[in-house]
Amino acid sequence: MKSIGGYFELESRSFGAYYSDGIALNTARNAFEYLLKVRKYSKVYLPYFTCEVMLEPLKKLEIDFQFYEIDKNLEPVFDYTTIMVQEGFLYTNYFGLKDRFINKLATNISNLIIDNAQSFFSAPLDKIDTIYSARKFFGVSDGAYLFCDKLLNEELELDLSFNRMSHLLRRADTNAEDGYVDFCRNDASLSNQSLKHMSHLTHKILNSIDYDQVKKRRVENFQYLHHFLKDKNLFQIEESHDQIPMVYPYWTKDITLRNKLTVNRIYCATYWPNVLEWCDKDSVEVQLTNELVHLPIDQRYDLADMKNILKYV
Repeated sequence: MKSIGGYFELESRSFGAYYSDGIALNTARNAFEYLLKVRKYSKVYLPYFTCEVMLEPLKKLEIDFQFYEIDKNLEPVFDYTTIMVQEGFLYTNYFGLKDRFINKLATNISNLIIDNAQSFFSAPLDKIDTIYSARKFFGVSDGAYLFCDKLLNEELELDLSFNRMSHLLRRADTNAEDGYVDFCRNDASLSNQSLKHMSHLTHKILNSIDYDQVKKRRVENFQYLHHFLKDKNLFQIEESHDQIPMVYPYWTKDITLRNKLTVNRIYCATYWPNVLEWCDKDSVEVQLTNELVHLPIDQRYDLADMKNILKYV
Protein backbone atom coordinates (compact mmCIF):
# COMPACT_ATOMS: atom_id res chain seq x y z
CA MET A 1 0.00 0.00 0.00
CA LYS A 2 1.33 3.46 -0.85
CA SER A 3 1.75 6.07 1.88
CA ILE A 4 -1.02 8.64 2.31
CA GLY A 5 -0.60 12.07 3.90
CA GLY A 6 2.45 13.62 5.49
CA TYR A 7 4.77 16.04 3.69
CA PHE A 8 4.33 16.77 -0.02
CA GLU A 9 6.46 15.25 -2.76
CA LEU A 10 7.69 16.90 -5.98
CA GLU A 11 4.74 18.37 -7.88
CA SER A 12 4.27 17.31 -11.48
CA ARG A 13 1.60 16.77 -14.10
CA SER A 14 1.37 13.48 -15.96
CA PHE A 15 1.11 13.50 -19.75
CA GLY A 16 2.46 9.94 -19.88
CA ALA A 17 5.72 8.52 -21.21
CA TYR A 18 6.72 9.38 -24.78
CA TYR A 19 8.04 5.83 -25.29
CA SER A 20 5.69 3.77 -23.14
CA ASP A 21 6.43 0.68 -25.26
CA GLY A 22 10.21 0.92 -24.90
CA ILE A 23 12.39 -0.75 -22.28
CA ALA A 24 13.03 1.99 -19.69
CA LEU A 25 16.58 1.79 -18.31
CA ASN A 26 18.92 3.98 -16.31
CA THR A 27 21.46 5.12 -18.95
CA ALA A 28 21.98 4.91 -22.71
CA ARG A 29 25.30 3.07 -22.28
CA ASN A 30 23.45 0.49 -20.20
CA ALA A 31 20.78 0.22 -22.87
CA PHE A 32 23.67 -0.64 -25.18
CA GLU A 33 24.88 -3.22 -22.65
CA TYR A 34 21.39 -4.76 -22.47
CA LEU A 35 21.38 -5.01 -26.25
CA LEU A 36 24.83 -6.58 -26.42
CA LYS A 37 23.83 -9.19 -23.87
CA VAL A 38 20.67 -10.31 -25.67
CA ARG A 39 22.18 -10.23 -29.18
CA LYS A 40 25.45 -11.93 -28.12
CA TYR A 41 27.48 -10.09 -30.76
CA SER A 42 31.08 -11.22 -31.14
CA LYS A 43 32.10 -7.84 -32.56
CA VAL A 44 30.62 -4.37 -33.04
CA TYR A 45 31.54 -1.67 -35.57
CA LEU A 46 31.08 1.88 -34.33
CA PRO A 47 32.11 5.35 -35.53
CA TYR A 48 35.22 7.15 -34.36
CA PHE A 49 32.95 10.17 -34.01
CA THR A 50 31.13 9.04 -30.89
CA CYS A 51 31.26 9.40 -27.13
CA GLU A 52 33.86 7.28 -25.38
CA VAL A 53 31.25 6.00 -22.90
CA MET A 54 29.95 3.71 -25.66
CA LEU A 55 33.10 1.63 -25.16
CA GLU A 56 32.23 1.00 -21.52
CA PRO A 57 29.81 -1.93 -22.09
CA LEU A 58 31.96 -3.37 -24.89
CA LYS A 59 34.98 -3.54 -22.60
CA LYS A 60 32.90 -4.76 -19.66
CA LEU A 61 31.50 -7.66 -21.69
CA GLU A 62 34.85 -8.23 -23.46
CA ILE A 63 33.33 -7.80 -26.92
CA ASP A 64 35.63 -7.00 -29.82
CA PHE A 65 35.02 -3.67 -31.56
CA GLN A 66 36.32 -1.76 -34.55
CA PHE A 67 35.99 1.92 -35.42
CA TYR A 68 34.96 3.24 -38.82
CA GLU A 69 35.34 6.68 -40.37
CA ILE A 70 32.59 9.02 -41.53
CA ASP A 71 32.52 11.60 -44.31
CA LYS A 72 31.54 15.28 -44.21
CA ASN A 73 27.88 14.30 -44.46
CA LEU A 74 28.30 12.29 -41.23
CA GLU A 75 27.82 9.02 -43.13
CA PRO A 76 29.98 5.88 -42.85
CA VAL A 77 32.98 5.24 -45.08
CA PHE A 78 32.55 1.48 -44.87
CA ASP A 79 32.07 -1.69 -46.90
CA TYR A 80 28.86 -3.11 -45.41
CA THR A 81 29.39 -6.49 -47.11
CA THR A 82 32.16 -7.25 -44.61
CA ILE A 83 29.75 -7.45 -41.63
CA MET A 84 29.46 -11.04 -40.44
CA VAL A 85 26.33 -12.76 -39.06
CA GLN A 86 27.22 -12.30 -35.37
CA GLU A 87 28.53 -8.76 -35.74
CA GLY A 88 26.65 -5.55 -35.00
CA PHE A 89 26.94 -2.18 -36.76
CA LEU A 90 26.20 0.94 -34.70
CA TYR A 91 25.31 4.23 -36.38
CA THR A 92 24.64 7.51 -34.59
CA ASN A 93 21.75 9.73 -35.66
CA TYR A 94 23.90 12.85 -35.46
CA PHE A 95 22.10 15.87 -33.97
CA GLY A 96 18.76 14.33 -34.98
CA LEU A 97 19.40 15.13 -38.65
CA LYS A 98 20.09 11.73 -40.24
CA ASP A 99 16.65 10.08 -40.34
CA ARG A 100 16.51 9.85 -44.13
CA PHE A 101 19.94 8.27 -44.32
CA ILE A 102 19.03 5.78 -41.57
CA ASN A 103 15.99 4.66 -43.56
CA LYS A 104 18.32 3.82 -46.45
CA LEU A 105 20.91 2.24 -44.20
CA ALA A 106 18.32 -0.09 -42.67
CA THR A 107 17.75 -1.69 -46.07
CA ASN A 108 21.48 -2.45 -46.54
CA ILE A 109 22.58 -3.76 -43.15
CA SER A 110 21.50 -6.61 -40.93
CA ASN A 111 22.28 -6.32 -37.21
CA LEU A 112 21.96 -2.54 -37.37
CA ILE A 113 21.98 -0.62 -34.08
CA ILE A 114 20.78 2.98 -34.11
CA ASP A 115 22.09 5.31 -31.45
CA ASN A 116 19.36 7.95 -31.12
CA ALA A 117 20.92 9.59 -28.06
CA GLN A 118 20.99 12.81 -30.10
CA SER A 119 17.59 12.23 -31.69
CA PHE A 120 15.00 11.54 -29.01
CA PHE A 121 11.98 12.09 -31.26
CA SER A 122 13.05 9.91 -34.19
CA ALA A 123 10.71 6.93 -34.16
CA PRO A 124 12.33 3.48 -34.00
CA LEU A 125 12.24 1.49 -37.23
CA ASP A 126 10.62 -1.92 -37.27
CA LYS A 127 13.02 -4.66 -36.07
CA ILE A 128 15.91 -2.20 -35.75
CA ASP A 129 17.49 -2.07 -32.28
CA THR A 130 17.40 1.57 -31.14
CA ILE A 131 18.78 3.44 -28.11
CA TYR A 132 17.53 6.76 -26.68
CA SER A 133 18.96 9.03 -23.98
CA ALA A 134 16.57 11.28 -22.03
CA ARG A 135 19.08 13.63 -20.39
CA LYS A 136 20.36 14.92 -23.73
CA PHE A 137 16.93 16.48 -24.33
CA PHE A 138 15.29 17.09 -20.95
CA GLY A 139 15.99 18.17 -17.37
CA VAL A 140 16.67 14.73 -15.90
CA SER A 141 19.87 13.29 -14.48
CA ASP A 142 19.65 9.93 -16.26
CA GLY A 143 17.22 7.68 -18.10
CA ALA A 144 17.16 5.80 -21.40
CA TYR A 145 14.85 3.81 -23.62
CA LEU A 146 15.69 0.74 -25.66
CA PHE A 147 13.71 -0.79 -28.51
CA CYS A 148 14.65 -4.42 -28.98
CA ASP A 149 12.41 -7.41 -29.74
CA LYS A 150 14.31 -9.70 -27.38
CA LEU A 151 14.18 -9.45 -23.58
CA LEU A 152 17.07 -10.01 -21.22
CA ASN A 153 16.58 -12.92 -18.85
CA GLU A 154 17.87 -11.06 -15.78
CA GLU A 155 16.23 -9.46 -12.76
CA LEU A 156 17.17 -5.77 -12.80
CA GLU A 157 17.16 -3.42 -9.84
CA LEU A 158 15.34 -0.11 -9.90
CA ASP A 159 17.68 2.88 -10.13
CA LEU A 160 17.62 5.82 -7.70
CA SER A 161 18.14 9.33 -9.09
CA PHE A 162 17.55 11.76 -6.21
CA ASN A 163 21.27 11.97 -5.39
CA ARG A 164 22.12 13.05 -8.97
CA MET A 165 19.70 15.98 -9.13
CA SER A 166 21.75 18.73 -7.45
CA HIS A 167 22.83 20.43 -10.70
CA LEU A 168 19.22 20.67 -11.88
CA LEU A 169 18.04 22.05 -8.55
CA ARG A 170 20.92 24.53 -8.29
CA ARG A 171 20.31 25.85 -11.80
CA ALA A 172 16.62 26.31 -11.04
CA ASP A 173 17.40 28.23 -7.84
CA THR A 174 20.52 30.16 -8.92
CA ASN A 175 22.10 29.97 -12.39
CA ALA A 176 23.84 27.66 -14.86
CA GLU A 177 27.33 28.57 -13.69
CA ASP A 178 26.59 27.78 -10.05
CA GLY A 179 25.41 24.27 -10.89
CA TYR A 180 28.17 23.37 -13.35
CA VAL A 181 30.50 21.66 -10.86
CA ASP A 182 27.59 19.52 -9.65
CA PHE A 183 26.70 18.76 -13.26
CA CYS A 184 30.22 17.45 -13.91
CA ARG A 185 30.18 15.41 -10.69
CA ASN A 186 26.78 13.88 -11.39
CA ASP A 187 27.72 13.19 -15.00
CA ALA A 188 30.86 11.35 -13.87
CA SER A 189 28.81 9.30 -11.40
CA LEU A 190 27.04 7.60 -14.33
CA SER A 191 30.25 5.76 -15.26
CA ASN A 192 30.21 2.04 -14.53
CA GLN A 193 26.67 2.09 -13.19
CA SER A 194 24.98 -1.30 -13.01
CA LEU A 195 22.31 -2.07 -15.59
CA LYS A 196 19.03 -1.05 -13.93
CA HIS A 197 15.48 -0.02 -14.65
CA MET A 198 14.76 3.72 -14.92
CA SER A 199 14.14 5.36 -11.54
CA HIS A 200 10.69 6.43 -10.35
CA LEU A 201 11.90 10.04 -10.18
CA THR A 202 13.12 10.09 -13.78
CA HIS A 203 9.86 8.44 -14.90
CA LYS A 204 7.89 11.09 -13.02
CA ILE A 205 9.75 14.00 -14.59
CA LEU A 206 9.60 12.55 -18.11
CA ASN A 207 5.88 11.89 -17.76
CA SER A 208 5.32 15.56 -16.86
CA ILE A 209 6.71 16.94 -20.14
CA ASP A 210 4.48 18.43 -22.85
CA TYR A 211 6.26 16.73 -25.73
CA ASP A 212 4.24 18.39 -28.48
CA GLN A 213 5.31 21.81 -27.21
CA VAL A 214 8.93 20.65 -26.96
CA LYS A 215 8.93 19.52 -30.59
CA LYS A 216 7.27 22.70 -31.79
CA ARG A 217 9.75 24.97 -30.02
CA ARG A 218 12.81 23.02 -31.18
CA VAL A 219 11.72 23.06 -34.82
CA GLU A 220 10.91 26.79 -34.73
CA ASN A 221 14.27 27.68 -33.19
CA PHE A 222 16.21 25.42 -35.55
CA GLN A 223 14.50 26.80 -38.65
CA TYR A 224 15.05 30.38 -37.50
CA LEU A 225 18.81 29.87 -37.10
CA HIS A 226 19.03 27.92 -40.34
CA HIS A 227 17.31 30.69 -42.29
CA PHE A 228 20.09 33.11 -41.37
CA LEU A 229 23.07 30.73 -41.21
CA LYS A 230 22.56 28.17 -43.98
CA ASP A 231 24.61 30.10 -46.55
CA LYS A 232 27.53 30.42 -44.12
CA ASN A 233 27.31 26.94 -42.61
CA LEU A 234 29.97 24.58 -44.00
CA PHE A 235 27.80 21.64 -42.93
CA GLN A 236 25.17 20.97 -45.58
CA ILE A 237 21.95 20.30 -43.67
CA GLU A 238 19.31 18.26 -45.46
CA GLU A 239 16.16 20.15 -44.54
CA SER A 240 13.16 18.24 -43.27
CA HIS A 241 10.15 19.35 -41.23
CA ASP A 242 9.84 15.83 -39.80
CA GLN A 243 13.09 15.99 -37.84
CA ILE A 244 13.31 17.31 -34.27
CA PRO A 245 16.97 18.32 -33.85
CA MET A 246 19.03 18.35 -30.68
CA VAL A 247 21.11 21.43 -31.59
CA TYR A 248 21.92 23.55 -34.64
CA PRO A 249 25.32 22.27 -35.85
CA TYR A 250 27.16 25.27 -37.28
CA TRP A 251 30.40 24.35 -39.04
CA THR A 252 32.73 27.31 -39.17
CA LYS A 253 36.44 27.98 -39.54
CA ASP A 254 36.13 30.76 -36.97
CA ILE A 255 37.95 29.11 -34.06
CA THR A 256 37.14 32.06 -31.77
CA LEU A 257 33.37 31.68 -32.01
CA ARG A 258 32.86 29.08 -29.28
CA ASN A 259 34.79 31.18 -26.77
CA LYS A 260 32.98 34.35 -27.86
CA LEU A 261 29.65 32.66 -27.16
CA THR A 262 30.85 31.30 -23.80
CA VAL A 263 31.98 34.75 -22.65
CA ASN A 264 28.45 35.95 -23.40
CA ARG A 265 26.92 33.05 -21.42
CA ILE A 266 25.87 31.02 -24.45
CA TYR A 267 27.14 27.51 -23.76
CA CYS A 268 27.75 25.08 -26.62
CA ALA A 269 28.76 21.50 -25.90
CA THR A 270 31.73 19.86 -27.64
CA TYR A 271 31.05 16.43 -29.20
CA TRP A 272 33.40 14.65 -28.45
CA PRO A 273 36.84 15.57 -26.98
CA ASN A 274 37.95 11.92 -26.98
CA VAL A 275 37.94 12.00 -30.80
CA LEU A 276 41.01 14.27 -30.70
CA GLU A 277 42.97 11.39 -29.15
CA TRP A 278 41.52 8.65 -31.33
CA CYS A 279 41.86 10.17 -34.79
CA ASP A 280 44.50 11.65 -37.08
CA LYS A 281 44.69 15.45 -36.81
CA ASP A 282 43.67 15.85 -40.48
CA SER A 283 40.64 13.55 -40.23
CA VAL A 284 37.05 14.64 -40.78
CA GLU A 285 36.30 13.58 -37.21
CA VAL A 286 38.86 15.98 -35.73
CA GLN A 287 37.62 18.79 -37.96
CA LEU A 288 34.07 18.18 -36.74
CA THR A 289 35.15 18.12 -33.10
CA ASN A 290 37.13 21.34 -33.39
CA GLU A 291 35.00 23.32 -35.82
CA LEU A 292 31.36 22.36 -35.28
CA VAL A 293 29.66 24.76 -32.88
CA HIS A 294 26.47 23.25 -31.48
CA LEU A 295 24.08 26.16 -31.02
CA PRO A 296 21.30 25.59 -28.43
CA ILE A 297 17.80 25.43 -29.90
CA ASP A 298 15.94 23.51 -27.21
CA GLN A 299 12.56 24.05 -25.59
CA ARG A 300 13.85 26.45 -22.91
CA TYR A 301 14.39 29.16 -25.51
CA ASP A 302 12.36 31.25 -27.95
CA LEU A 303 13.10 33.37 -31.02
CA ALA A 304 14.34 36.26 -28.88
CA ASP A 305 17.07 33.92 -27.59
CA MET A 306 17.87 32.83 -31.14
CA LYS A 307 18.29 36.48 -32.14
CA ASN A 308 20.71 36.90 -29.26
CA ILE A 309 22.75 33.91 -30.47
CA LEU A 310 22.83 35.30 -34.01
CA LYS A 311 24.12 38.63 -32.71
CA TYR A 312 27.37 36.93 -31.67
CA VAL A 313 27.58 34.42 -34.52
